[in-house]
Amino acid sequence: MTAIDPTAHLTAEQIEELGRELDAIRDEVIADRGEKDAAYIRKVISAQRKLELASRGVLLFSLFPPAWLIGTAGLSVAKIMDNMEIGHNILHGQWDWMRDPKIHSTTWEWDHVSPSDQWKHSHNELHHTYTNVIGKDNDLGYGIMRVDEDQKWHPFHLGQPLWNFLNACFFEYGIAAYDLELGKNLHKRRRKNPEFRARARAVGRKIRKQVLKDYVIHPLLSGPSFLPTLAATFTANLVRNLWTHSVIMCGHFPEGVQVFERRSIKGETRGQWYLRQMMGSANISGSKAMHFMTGNLSHQIEHHLFPDLPSNRYAEVAVKVRALFEKYELEYVTGPLPKQVFSAWHKVFRLALPNKPNKPKARTPDQELVAA
Repeated sequence: MTAIDPTAHLTAEQIEELGRELDAIRDEVIADRGEKDAAYIRKVISAQRKLELASRGVLLFSLFPPAWLIGTAGLSVAKIMDNMEIGHNILHGQWDWMRDPKIHSTTWEWDHVSPSDQWKHSHNELHHTYTNVIGKDNDLGYGIMRVDEDQKWHPFHLGQPLWNFLNACFFEYGIAAYDLELGKNLHKRRRKNPEFRARARAVGRKIRKQVLKDYVIHPLLSGPSFLPTLAATFTANLVRNLWTHSVIMCGHFPEGVQVFERRSIKGETRGQWYLRQMMGSANISGSKAMHFMTGNLSHQIEHHLFPDLPSNRYAEVAVKVRALFEKYELEYVTGPLPKQVFSAWHKVFRLALPNKPNKPKARTPDQELVAA
């Protein structure tokens, strides 16, 4: 909700034409999906499973520091792959067109404490529908941060850099809590709601399953290396959480990314929805390896425009999307990871403080004369 609307120069006709051009880009990729794309995701899943298995094998000998370092690094990468390029994108339905029951959004369960069905509701149905709409998009600040100058400031917000850091360290648990809308449902009356209780039990079961796998079974299999393997697994989960949080922050929170009021989406057209995705997202520039390790969410703008397109196609789509930004004189917010991380965290700290009072505008000599 910036003082100057960066889309004000566009007419209603131009916005709808933009929507039609974006639809054409999407239709072109859908018509071109095929065996090459299917081979890609199968290859990624196979590589991730082999890397995780090899890393856990090395950690059987994690009593020795070199084995600990190699196993921890490999497990960290494997968990990031499972979370980002595989789990996130499969659960978006990007590969449902393959009709493979093993790689389908209705059957996939990921290495994460948030049950996939709950995550799909809060992320796919709410976040991607109401992107950056204050009060509608729970991903926007995760309910613990002030995200815009127009939001009322409270002393609680002074702690938001700390809340954000803790959320980054235990990100999968933060996601599970917000999928449950825990803050809203902690009220005694809401806690008794049968639907909430059923969802809370599902989260509890998933947490127990993850804890048992990561912190009991695999360390026990390591025998004398129990404690080093325990530490390695905790480290891998921490690395995965910090990385995932950073990528998502860079895609939604840097300076230049817009947020929206509820009233702004009333009667929203297809073209206007597209425009909100364009203005409410940011990209991360970098190498192919960088894009892969982000689950191609480094192409966050393209992902928000086309969340169900295969992630391996976002790089080619980005060229066409950026051309439309230039055509319609819109800012394509992008930059290398360090720049985007700094920008996002700068905004976290800036909005933790109350707004500075507006200074009265200076008057010209003529205005002073009229006032007198």
